[in-house]
Amino acid sequence: MDTAAYDGLATPVLWADSNNVVRGCNAAFAGWLGSSARRLLELPLSALDAEDGRLAQVLARQGERNDSVRVRRARLRAPSGTERFADLLLTRERDGAVLLEAHPTDEFPGEDPATALPAALSAALRGLAHELRNPLAALKGAAQLLGRRVEGEQSLELVALIGSEVDRLSALLDRLITPTPAQPLRPTNIHAVLERVRQLAEAEAGWAVRIERDYDPSLPEFAADPDRLTQALWNLLRNALQSGAGTVSLRTRAERNVLIGEHGHRLALRVEITDDGRGVPDDLAERIFLPLVSGRAQGSGLGLPLAQQVAREHGGSLGYRSRPGHTVFTLLLPAHEAMEAADDSN
Repeated sequence: MDTAAYDGLATPVLWADSNNVVRGCNAAFAGWLGSSARRLLELPLSALDAEDGRLAQVLARQGERNDSVRVRRARLRAPSGTERFADLLLTRERDGAVLLEAHPTDEFPGEDPATALPAALSAALRGLAHELRNPLAALKGAAQLLGRRVEGEQSLELVALIGSEVDRLSALLDRLITPTPAQPLRPTNIHAVLERVRQLAEAEAGWAVRIERDYDPSLPEFAADPDRLTQALWNLLRNALQSGAGTVSLRTRAERNVLIGEHGHRLALRVEITDDGRGVPDDLAERIFLPLVSGRAQGSGLGLPLAQQVAREHGGSLGYRSRPGHTVFTLLLPAHEAMEAADDSN
């Protein structure tokens, strides 16, 4: 098992061999559990279980290689006797080794730690933002000069698209460098957002991918941050392009009386992005929404966690189902403002 990638993560991670004996952990795990990494070495995983064999039972039932199991609200105990609560993700690797990811539940009240971006990752993004500001300014200037020289409606549209995307990315960088309160949500047309994302996809993929649209024209405007939604949907669509898809479908529908998390909504918007690409690898199926997890060697592993974060900012959810040749990512967004307007008119 290659463990070097976990050393710098803020997410606590521990790994054990095929006999469930601890072979190492990252600094985040040792610090969270209140123990040195050296004291954890050579311990059986059962020694960390503070729940009378619950962890051992889960490992015994798991059995299959490349299988992942979630354990909600597990209680772990350090050799010193310190106890911590966490949601665990246990993954059995091909060689039988075990990877244990801990998402603390007693240190993140009011949020889901499994999908929150680690503090170290946020700091890295802020550093990257500083490095990208000058190239973006150069792109903006080049687009303005190009706009004065090109002719034709399609060429001018592409130049305008470059300029608007540079502006959006610059605003995102400003938010990373100097965190500000979330922008007020405003009436948003989901199809306008999807059309902008479609333009980006066609500019990147050209004619290599066919993009189909199946929109419900009756969908109302709803309260949202269109720039954040553009980022989320672009991440999803770009993943589809990079999966080897030949056809991608963008579909919208209304959902009534739907449950998102623990909250019921009278009306929600369903956005589906379907592709016929390779699909999500089985060994990543339970972890694709975790930061830095990617099925591609060149992938950053940030697109899906950020898309899920945007969904949650809007009170929505992001899920998927996948098999080779058919992958569907589904974004559900409550339409609070649309419902209030409809109620007022009745």
